[in-house]
Order: sequence, then structure tokens, then C-alpha cells
Amino acid sequence: MKLTFDTQLADNYTNLSQKVRVLTESWVGESIFCPNCGCVDLERHRNNQAARDFYCKNCCEDYELKSKKDRSGDKILDGAYRTMIQRLSSGNNPNFFFLNYDVPKWEVISFCVIPKHFFVPEMIEERKPLSPTAHRANYIGCNILLNNIPQTGKIFFVRDGRIEPKEKVRMEWKKTLFLRDEKEISVKGWLLDIMRCIDKLGKQEFMLDDVYAFENELNKLHPDNKHIKDKIRQQLQVLRDQKYLDFTGKGRYQLI
Repeated sequence: MKLTFDTQLADNYTNLSQKVRVLTESWVGESIFCPNCGCVDLERHRNNQAARDFYCKNCCEDYELKSKKDRSGDKILDGAYRTMIQRLSSGNNPNFFFLNYDVPKWEVISFCVIPKHFFVPEMIEERKPLSPTAHRANYIGCNILLNNIPQTGKIFFVRDGRIEPKEKVRMEWKKTLFLRDEKEISVKGWLLDIMRCIDKLGKQEFMLDDVYAFENELNKLHPDNKHIKDKIRQQLQVLRDQKYLDFTGKGRYQLI
């Protein structure tokens, strides 16, 4: 995998955004494999395919590409807020590719995929409407809040200029596929909240009481639930059954 763009492909473009689109899409098409099945033959969708840039010819997974100069930060600009929420509710959202690149070197800094099963409405931020005098008057866009996505939902092909092994990428993808089986968004949201709490602990082994420490935080997220600790135990059991973590006894858990 080369981490530099073939800049000759964009010699005929003067508009910077068009140049970036050509270079980044070409690099993904030439360099990236499907994390779901490993196929190296990703195809570009036709330009009129809303919110879909690539698809895998083998397993039909869809991917939307978001590119940004330098590092991503906490937010990624996306399309219409209402459309995004509707897609999440219907389960018709694609997986997301995120590419960070350097200018003027025109090389890849990082590239990751976030599987579609990590997206719930809490990950999406509504932007302020455009002014009535704007070209797209009163249009309401959205941001993807990267900080609201658990670390296991950010699967890197390239991290800080270092290429990750294909086997590792595919293993990390498979690890959380169980989330696709949960069609109820509120239930999936609870699992993702617990996964984020575990991330914040920053350690491979932890105690049940460590997760209980997030009771107040979880109560704010789920004010209608009056049994937060019971829910924490339930979600940890689900993650254990799905081999996301191990229960090693006496209130102790270990990430797998």
C-alpha cells in the first residue's frame, strides 16, 4: 500500500475540492480492501448514489468516504441532519471511511473505517440552519461526533502513517459484528454507552465497581431508567456472551 496520492490524476483540476475528491477516491479505490470480506476489488458508486461512494463487489457492503486535511478532530461534517436520522432509523446507512491527508505532501496520515452498526442518533449533531438568504436557505446539516464512538468502532488501516496488517483490520471488524443483530436503536445505544465507559477506564482489566462509577453519567443519558446498576450488569453480560470481554470472577472483567 502506497501512502502518497498520484497527483497527476488531478492535473486538469483547478478547484481544490474537486482535486481532493479525485485524489482521495482514486487512492481508496486502488489501496483499500473490504474489511468485511477482505476483497480488494472496491468499486465506486455512480455519482447519483446518495451517501455512498464505494461498494464491495463480493459482499455488497457500502462505504461513504469522508476526507479531511490534517487530523480529524472531534467532528466530521456530513449531509442533511433529517436524512441522516432517517437512515439510522431504517438501518439503511453505509459504513464510513475516514481519511486524513497532508498537504502539500499529498500523503495519507490516517485511514479508518467505522462500521455502520456503531451509528445511533446520539452520534449525530444537528447544525444550525443556513440563513434564509443562503443558496440552500434554511438547510440543516449535521456533524458526526467521533468522540461518541467507542474506540473499537474506529478500525484503522493506517494510523499515524503506519500501515496496519490486513489480518488485524479484519479481526477488529469481526469483533463487533454482533451489534448488527440488535435492530432496536435504544438497546444498541446502551451497549455503546457501556463500551465507551470501558474505554474511559483505559485498562484491559477492570472491576464491576469501576463501571458503576459511571452511574450518574449514564443516568443523564437514560433518565427514564431507574435501575442503572442493574442495566450495567445486564450489558456487561451481553458483552461477555458476545466474547467482547471475559468475566474472570469476583466482579472482575477483562477485554478480549
